Amino acid sequence: MREFRDAGVGAETVARLVRDGAVERVARGLYQLSGAMPDPQHNFAEASALVPKGVICLTSALQYHDMTLQMPSAVWMAIDRTGWKPKVEYPPIRFVRFGTKAMSEGIKRHQIDGVAVPIFEPAKTIVDCFRYRNKIGLDIALESLREGLRAKRVTPDQLWKFARSARVWTVMRPYVEAMVADGA
Repeated sequence: MREFRDAGVGAETVARLVRDGAVERVARGLYQLSGAMPDPQHNFAEASALVPKGVICLTSALQYHDMTLQMPSAVWMAIDRTGWKPKVEYPPIRFVRFGTKAMSEGIKRHQIDGVAVPIFEPAKTIVDCFRYRNKIGLDIALESLREGLRAKRVTPDQLWKFARSARVWTVMRPYVEAMVADGA
């Protein structure tokens, strides 16, 4: 709605467009053209617009970086451990609480549908998958590690840096060493 207002389109005009069926309201403050078939990354832009302090993480970040075959049913977003958890009806969002330090490192902003979407970089995402392996599954963490090393999207040094910071290096080390030795 803010973008409509900035473009000089009033609330009455938007309400008429919704009533006429040219535009549909998908969530509070979010509108799209009727019949539009957005790509999966469009949900990342919508989630980021609704949760401005959140960061796309875990399987959603893996999906963005093409490091998994998983199609998450909800957008995974990291929010500050002590921050307010917004109530969002659409798109479906699964929130994960991160500490202040974990929320501030390894973030890159990507333009998706005109929205600057914060997404954790590949090495940080893999480390977070190991950190939250009980939530998302060890198989997804291993798949992401294998794919990241195979496609040369991450290096063992990058993984070590983020894993030491997140205190999961002792868990990851045997997997990293085995995959590097196998030439993953």
